[in-house]
Amino acid sequence: GAPPPPIRPLVPERDTAGTVRELELRLDPERTGPLLSTVPAVLGASVNDVLLTGLGLALTDWLRRRGASASGGVLVDLEGHGREEELTGDADLSRTVGWFTSVFPVRLDPGPVDLADAFAGGPAADEALRRVREHLDSLPANGVGYGMLRHLNPRTAPVLAALETPRIEFNYLGRFDVPEATDWSYAPEEDVADIGSEPAMREGHALGINVVTEDRPDGPVLAAHWSWPAAVLEEKDVRDLAQTWFRALEALVARATARIEER
Repeated sequence: GAPPPPIRPLVPERDTAGTVRELELRLDPERTGPLLSTVPAVLGASVNDVLLTGLGLALTDWLRRRGASASGGVLVDLEGHGREEELTGDADLSRTVGWFTSVFPVRLDPGPVDLADAFAGGPAADEALRRVREHLDSLPANGVGYGMLRHLNPRTAPVLAALETPRIEFNYLGRFDVPEATDWSYAPEEDVADIGSEPAMREGHALGINVVTEDRPDGPVLAAHWSWPAAVLEEKDVRDLAQTWFRALEALVARATARIEER
């Protein structure tokens, strides 16, 4: 199927690494702290479930405000890290390198929820989270086998190749300690930025979202790095989506807080 109108199709010869624009937004410790602790504990979800529910709600709202249908959800490539999965049994990975990265498509569909209620931290936020969490939980081995089925299995590869290709990629890198700034301090933004790409290299997605939690001395900060080819999206639209995602995450914090007060 065609991508939603607000996200223009990629043109391989045009949309290269040299045309990529970037935007970074950060969620302060006062909001990041409960987002990563209170919300998962109270609403019974993982941090990834919470972040992706917020993204599903944000995309649905963002598309509707631009006259595009979000019915059935939005297809997104998720980047997974195999070292986090218990897939190797008793294998010793201590002498191997790399993150064992996997990429697999997921349809983020919060369902026919009342968006106004969800963004206000109402019960609709519970329903959206339940739907997204259950879908993610249903993925075999967290999607790690998709690459083999898509590229190596002669029976499944042509079937999967014919399906819709996600225009958006989301990658949550996890949490990293960031000490106080010094002359030679660690720069976490380098981890999520597309550093050193060949300018002529073709972009694989119209929108990339790389997220990391920085554990700083004054508390955790959620840093979101957004990147897109200039001809595919306008910065004001990406900024709107990024801010809408943060609003959705804040709504999930509000919902968890309300659930605690209801007890």
